[in-house]
Formats: sequence, C-alpha cells, structure tokens
Amino acid sequence: MSEGTPAAEFAALLRELKDRSGLSYGVLAKRLHMSTSTLHRYCNGDAVPTDYAPVERLARLCKAGPGELVELHRRWVLADAARGRRSEPAVTPTAPAPEERADPGAEGAGGPVTAVPAESPATEVPEADVPVIGVPQAEGAGAPRPGPRPRRRTRTAVLAGTAVAVVLAGVTLAVSLPEGGTGGDGRRGPAGAATVGGGDVTSSPSPSATPSASASASRSASASASGSPDAKGGNASSPPAAGAAAPPGTPPGDGAVPLTVRTDPYVWESPCSQRYLIDKAPGEVHPPPIEDDATAWVAAERAVSSGEQYVRLTVQGTGAETVVVEGLTVRVAGKRAPLAWNDYAMGYPGVGCGGGVPTRAFTVALDAARPGLTPQSGHRDFPFKVSESDPEVYYITADASAYDVSWYLELKWSSGSRSGTLTVDDEGRPFRTSGNNGRPSYEFPLGGETWVPEGTTKVD
Repeated sequence: MSEGTPAAEFAALLRELKDRSGLSYGVLAKRLHMSTSTLHRYCNGDAVPTDYAPVERLARLCKAGPGELVELHRRWVLADAARGRRSEPAVTPTAPAPEERADPGAEGAGGPVTAVPAESPATEVPEADVPVIGVPQAEGAGAPRPGPRPRRRTRTAVLAGTAVAVVLAGVTLAVSLPEGGTGGDGRRGPAGAATVGGGDVTSSPSPSATPSASASASRSASASASGSPDAKGGNASSPPAAGAAAPPGTPPGDGAVPLTVRTDPYVWESPCSQRYLIDKAPGEVHPPPIEDDATAWVAAERAVSSGEQYVRLTVQGTGAETVVVEGLTVRVAGKRAPLAWNDYAMGYPGVGCGGGVPTRAFTVALDAARPGLTPQSGHRDFPFKVSESDPEVYYITADASAYDVSWYLELKWSSGSRSGTLTVDDEGRPFRTSGNNGRPSYEFPLGGETWVPEGTTKVD
C-alpha cells in the first residue's frame, strides 16, 4: 500500500477508529459477521470494501461521530473510485486463441461489445474476411493482412457465416433488452439527461463500468447533442431519465457534465424506522434482510417504502475544477391513494436501534401540495461545492401518510460559465413512498420462523 493514496487515507481513519474503540480485531469481526483477516486487510489498506455498509457498521461500533462518518464515507468514495480506475482492463492486441474475444468495432461505436468465438490457429479467418454488419470498423481494420496462410475456400465461408451469425445474435439481444438495460434481476444501466451551458445535452445510456451490490452509480459514458429534455414530462412510471455524467477523467467542456451522482434509495437510518408495504400474506414474505441486502429483497418482494424513505446521494466532481451544487428540487410524478397492502417492519422486537445524524441531512413532506427539501435542525442548506477529491453526501428523509407518491429530484449545478440540471431517481424509475395508516402491520421475532402481528412478540 502506497502512502498518500486514497486507499491509504481510508485505511488510516479505519485504524484510528478501531484503536480508539479498544476492541480487538476478533471482537469487531464477530460483530460485523466477517472474518478477522478481511477486517485486517481493510484496516491495513490491502483491500477496499466493495460496499460502504460494512464500513458504516464498523464506524458505529467504534462510536464514530457524525463528522467522522461523513469523512469516512468521503474517503471510501475516493478509494473505491481509485480502485475502479486501476481495475479497468488495458486494451492490447493479442493473437487469436480458442476462447471468446470482443469485437473491436462494437465498443468504438458506443454499442454493446459482442463476444465472437475465436478460431484455433489452424482454422483462423482474417478479420477482413468477416464483415461485421451494422458496426463501423476501426480505421485500417478492413485492410488485408500480409501473407495469410492458404486455406480451403469452403471452410473460410462456413467460418465467416458463423461469425456473422454470432454478431447478429448479440446485436439482437442488445436491442431486445428493455430501456435502460434492465436485466432479469430488475437492475438497469444508468441513463441521463442534463442541460449544459447555452445548449441542451442528453447523456446516452451506457452500462456501468464498476459493479455494485447495493447501490447504483448514476454514471454515463457519453453525451450527444439533442433537443431540450422536458424536465417536467415524467409520470408515475416514467420520469425523466436518471441523472448521469461523464466518467472521471473526461476533459471539461464539450458538453460533458462535470459531476456524478450515486443514488442509494434503500439505505436505512435505522431498522426500527424502516418499513415496507408488500402485497403478500405474512407466510409468503421472506424474513427481514440486513441493510446490505435491502435492494435485492425489495425487488424480490416488490416492496414499496412505507411511511418513510431514506435516500442517500453521493455527489462527486469528475475533475479538479470546482462544481457548485446549487440545490435539489423535489418533483412529484404521481399521487394516488395509499397502498392497501400489509406493512412489514424491518427491526426485530426488543432489539435497540439508533444512529448519529449526518451533517448533510434534509427532510421532505411528500403529502404537501408543493414538497420541498428542508435542512434538519442546525444543518446547512445549499449551495455546496464538490470536486473529484472532495465529494458531498446528502441524506434525504421523505415521509408520506395520506398518499402513495412517485417522486424524483432535480439537482441544479454550475461550474464557471456552464450550468445544468440532473434528474436523480431510482435507476430510471421514480422513487416511491406510500402512507401506511391503518394497514395491517407485522414484525419478525428474533430467532422466529414467520411474521407475526406487530406488538404480539413477548420481549424479556
């Protein structure tokens, strides 16, 4: 581990919190449900956690204050971003091998990278013999290679036809996916829309380069000129596209959005406050998850945040220039009567809950005629400044009791002579929070096997 790197600074703060707690690695690892060696690697800087949730639990076990929690999250964001840059594979020419290789033309065109089976050296077909339909070739790709080995024409024709068929199948698969790249698990790639300077810029959808288990990084890899997006054209099922920006390292200007927004719509302020409405009987609902698995659990159960939703936004610049985050505006995409579903509490009866209040905390009453963000008592309001080395984290508590509300946020930014607005939502869908007044409510006893009516569990 090199000193002065983001990973080293992150590990240094972890060690400081661990040493101050007086707890051993073994005790902390047991309480965090991880191995002692893994915790050692985090604190020594040999590894960076892929998700922030275990880091936050460790910090709370070590009695970290609100300011330390924010600083720890800032350092983790930088260390995670640095790891992502290191893990990007270098594109180097290689000899054909009997395994899958990517079509070099597809990625350069901004389309999906289609895997084409590479032939063995004995039956190799030159790339000039296999035209890729619908995908522009790189300069010089079609030029014949000097001195190709002689081969039978019939064999070449068969192999060429096979390669074209594979390419067409890959293109068909990419086109057939739902908008935003949604897969079978309900997750989708980010799409974006923003207004920059005097012109209008729409960021094209692109798959995320770095996988994440519990959060969706709203990052798009390209921007192209288009008509002005309608910021108010969303509805209950299709709001404006999710906020996106150019990836880190993109030079400023040329319409590039100079910041990214990572959205975590299912973080928990505490399990005691988090509840979900589900259109299932208690015997059909799985036990409550840990916070790390909340996103997958919500998708599997088709759950909707009940009474209150806690959203975390991580805003980071893509370069050294300062970007001013001028404000967040709440937009309502739809209001309906509260869902008549069962209400499930995530906290176990008798188990205490609690946590510090973050330094950038806001509330919004979704039942209001014109919902707006309000800083929690004693906290600053917008504007804030961000850059690549100085991100900001905002925590938003949205509550609803009289309606089932679909909503999203618009983040207004400026940098020098440029300015714009990013739409922030749940991977192309609005956030959704429903009132739960009068709904049947259930809890899951610690060590139990099924959900029971809330308030019936005996606590010693």
